[in-house]
Amino acid sequence: MDKKDWELSMMFGSYKFTIQLKDDATLPYYKGSTFRGVLGYALKRVVCPLKRQECHNCLLKKSCVYAMIFETDKAVSIPKGLRVSSAPSPLVLEPPTSTKYEFKKGEFLDCTLLLFGEINQKLSYFIYAFEQMGEIGIGKTTNGKRSSFVLDSVTLTSSGSKIYTAKSPTVEIPEHFDSLELIEDGDRALSKAGKVTMQIHTPLRIIARKAPIANLPFALLMRNIIRRTTSLLNVYGNGEPDIDYAGLVAEAENITIASNSLEWFDWKRYSSTQDKKMFMGGLVGRVEYQGDFTPFLPFMEMAQKVHVGKNTAFGLGKISYILS
Repeated sequence: MDKKDWELSMMFGSYKFTIQLKDDATLPYYKGSTFRGVLGYALKRVVCPLKRQECHNCLLKKSCVYAMIFETDKAVSIPKGLRVSSAPSPLVLEPPTSTKYEFKKGEFLDCTLLLFGEINQKLSYFIYAFEQMGEIGIGKTTNGKRSSFVLDSVTLTSSGSKIYTAKSPTVEIPEHFDSLELIEDGDRALSKAGKVTMQIHTPLRIIARKAPIANLPFALLMRNIIRRTTSLLNVYGNGEPDIDYAGLVAEAENITIASNSLEWFDWKRYSSTQDKKMFMGGLVGRVEYQGDFTPFLPFMEMAQKVHVGKNTAFGLGKISYILS
């Protein structure tokens, strides 16, 4: 084939939020739950006109930024005829990558927000919410208060352009937003035989906890990548490709594991909704696959941007790969 067979896309934005601590801070090893929890509290404070109204009873939920992110199943409708059981959140929060616990006043930390679909046009609300987060504070409570911070800047990661800076606190919303594409390209030069080294940066939750071996067959990974990418495209983009998914997953069974250094990483967070601590562990590390990756590459490329598996909104399931 010498042409593109299908090309699908959705509006996509990656925004780096840089904060500067105003106090010393104690943060957990994995910081996704901490930042997302405070973001939810701040965003509801910013956008909700009916503070005591439950989201599922609220007449405004379909147009509410908070509900779209934190009560997605109640606020985002799934078009009829789609093979999507529930709408995925239109946000992924990638927390600071540092694994240390103690931070000093004046230190800078970066969070990245990934936004899918029309929610990109509501970027100003997230910027204002981060300003509110700075006043609310993050991390361990010391002497009756959490550590406060200031929002230093917001950067569009694709271009490096500043959308917001503390020195000039106006928001420069992009005139045109980026798009994330799923493309089958017949012109792609790709050897039928090759190796892929898959790096899992944050816990990938697609296998049962306490599995006897930290193992990740390629077919299992692809099944979850396909489910993730097609659900996002269906709900926030222009649909999914008309292909034989069962056949594609069956073909993935031919990909073998060449080497495996994956480990199970456990972390827990407190859920205010369920009023209990929850374990949210997953696989981290590196696995090398061998075989013909030609039909899977478009999905793998997109998966690097959107994360994979359960609880991606917390930044889990961040992957990258190198083809050799």
